[in-house]
Amino acid sequence: MTARFNHTIIASTDPAQMASFYRDLLEADDVPAWGPFTNLSIADGVLLQFAVPPFEFPPQHYAFLLDDPHFDRAYAKITEDDIEHWADPARTRPGEINFGHGGRGVYLVDPSGHYLELLTRPYV
Repeated sequence: MTARFNHTIIASTDPAQMASFYRDLLEADDVPAWGPFTNLSIADGVLLQFAVPPFEFPPQHYAFLLDDPHFDRAYAKITEDDIEHWADPARTRPGEINFGHGGRGVYLVDPSGHYLELLTRPYV
């Protein structure tokens, strides 16, 4: 199998705000912008591109696998910035994290309304 994930465009109401939000949580690197895109790079050269689409967009789900120290830093940022978060995707356990799949996870909503999941162990 040679397919690898390369990039995605994340529909944004404010690309600069979204890039800042993701940069802080994911400890991502800035990449030069072009056209309508504000760009970040994460592990393995994956490009996250933020842009305002020419149409309304439904919320999407983005999950990011973090190592334990990174999760600790991201969760500290979430709590310090008083960002609403949940242990579960149904949002029934506010202000908590989960311990699923032998790791930890948390759900939150980004500034454009997308569902964001941070986890320390993959599901499979």
